[in-house]
Amino acid sequence: MTSDTCCNRLIDCTLCPQTSKGVLVYSQFPKGQHFSAEKCTQNCMILMLKGELFVNSEEYPGTTLQARQFILQAIGSKVELLALTDVEYFIYWFTELPLLCEERYKEILQQAHAPLVYSPLTAIPKLENFLEDLTEYYKEQPLPCSKFIDIKCQELVYILTCYYPIQQISTFFYPISTYTESFHYFVMQNYDKVKNVEEFAHLGGYTTTTFRRLFKNMYGVPVYEWILDKKREGILNDLQYTKQRISAISARYGFDSLSHFAHFCKDSFGDTPRSLRKRAANGEHITIIKERTNEETSDEETGDE
Repeated sequence: MTSDTCCNRLIDCTLCPQTSKGVLVYSQFPKGQHFSAEKCTQNCMILMLKGELFVNSEEYPGTTLQARQFILQAIGSKVELLALTDVEYFIYWFTELPLLCEERYKEILQQAHAPLVYSPLTAIPKLENFLEDLTEYYKEQPLPCSKFIDIKCQELVYILTCYYPIQQISTFFYPISTYTESFHYFVMQNYDKVKNVEEFAHLGGYTTTTFRRLFKNMYGVPVYEWILDKKREGILNDLQYTKQRISAISARYGFDSLSHFAHFCKDSFGDTPRSLRKRAANGEHITIIKERTNEETSDEETGDE
């Protein structure tokens, strides 16, 4: 006869390669633990289990999170944390929500609006039970199974989207769209005005490392590679479909000299700027032939153009 009060897993997961890292993180910190303000490189939810956690951000300035409360901080937002007591909480990091009910989420976004004051949400019994079970799992298994955690993340989002009143949860998810749109707008408005990744990051007020992570999480490719692709597309369009002087195009895209520009065009399109323009005038459609090289990969790491 088995006991209903205690269930023990009968396998050892510590050697399994499919351990989850940094997605749904169980954290315990002593009173006084401080994390200085830093921009989030992904969206994150902070779900309190025990204690009092001071949060300082644009949405939640000077807010103290209590047990059973939770908040959402969007990608790009700047957050400072201070443990006012010993604390336990989960942080769920994500780029896109693992939705089980997309129709419900679309309905939530349609009604999303910014409140006059953001307030933490409180866990309903179903979410409390979920967090209690998850806490027990993490305490018995420090290296959680990635597949299991993926399922639990889906369950978490399902509870939030399908069990909370739409007025509450639409406000909760509102920051995701606003921060995502603002970062995307910043990138699209400024990518052709900078010469390298460091300059791009500085323009937005980010450290280079944070900007790289933030960009990669949103666009799926390294920032330097993305900038080069956009630069090639713009140059090719200007050469084929405008009458701008070649020197003006070179200067617009940040090249120090016409010889550097010519080398870039040969490397990317197979010919010099003047020859490309002549071929285009004769009706030929020019395409990008450039493959990413090890040199570019190295440049991306150093930030040089």
